[in-house]
Amino acid sequence: MAQLSHRIAFSDEQAMLLETATAFCREKSPIRAVRNLLGSETGFDRAVWDDMVALGWSGIAIPEQHGGSGLTLAEVATVTEPMGRHLLATPFVSTQIAVQALLHASAAQQKAILPRIAQGAIATTAMFEADGNWDLTAIETTATALRLEGAKSMVVDAGVADIFVISIRVDGAPALAILDRADLQSRILPETIIDETKRSARLDLTGIEIPAASLITGQAAREALGAIRDAALLLASAEAAGGIAGVLDVTVDYLNTRTSFGRKIGSYQSLKHACADILVGLERSRSHLYHAATLCAGNETAEIALRMAKTEACEVFAYAGDRAVQFHGGFGFTWECDAQLYLRRAMWLQYWHGDAAHHRRKLADLLLG
Repeated sequence: MAQLSHRIAFSDEQAMLLETATAFCREKSPIRAVRNLLGSETGFDRAVWDDMVALGWSGIAIPEQHGGSGLTLAEVATVTEPMGRHLLATPFVSTQIAVQALLHASAAQQKAILPRIAQGAIATTAMFEADGNWDLTAIETTATALRLEGAKSMVVDAGVADIFVISIRVDGAPALAILDRADLQSRILPETIIDETKRSARLDLTGIEIPAASLITGQAAREALGAIRDAALLLASAEAAGGIAGVLDVTVDYLNTRTSFGRKIGSYQSLKHACADILVGLERSRSHLYHAATLCAGNETAEIALRMAKTEACEVFAYAGDRAVQFHGGFGFTWECDAQLYLRRAMWLQYWHGDAAHHRRKLADLLLG
């Protein structure tokens, strides 16, 4: 049976980042700004991204010798939480997941790519295929004589990415290919997903030639795939925890505004109980989140904590979003209701890199053997 650590640490750097990120997201991403971006081509405001780069956020987890701050994934999660709370639309999460993979690349690859990201280049990872398998080592895309064959789906922020980290299979073993946007040309095909505050695309990779210098192979590739999984689970948990707080704000504000039969509907006991349940779920989710972040920061085995955090935060977020829509009555089922945006984000996060049933099956193996 696996041994569990229950430590939670929150550093001074994280506290300062959380305070700064909370104020930034509140200012830059009011709900009207979120809605204004829904129909835009890129889905995010380039000026806001430039402000984030100026704050050093794009290089939080990049080593200092490559122009970053040399911090850890825990600090990245700290910044991501308020982004989820305010539905801030940027390619931050996809870029930071790619960074974690590139930290396992060769010294030459890191020297060539990480400074670009620290200076504001956008990156993403392409891991999923038509079968929707959440096992990142179950790869169908292959490279024969360094010519790719296959396609990738659900590539977040592919439409604006400058750098792509793509899982492939070389000589039967998992590997990663690092491609620039110019390599893909017109092969980025937009997809329609439930959360319109995000952008996703399909990549047609068949026939693309890649130089050997663009590959990550062997043990480094396996470690990079593990790093991608861990980063995705942690940052999804952070987004979800922030989203719970955001949708709870929307719900409580409405309950304290809407009047029925001469009373604020927030005074009804049944609605109070549901909000209390969401608040308790938020505290559980944040505890799981920062426990997992503590382990990641200390380079400790974090798989159990990460799967628990993803399961807890995403389930609570889905419940909170559903209650928010219900509590708004008929208006809640219209597109104009802000609760819809949070519910759609919750539904997206639930299935991104594995739903609750998937992670519970994995946890059963890890905990019970």
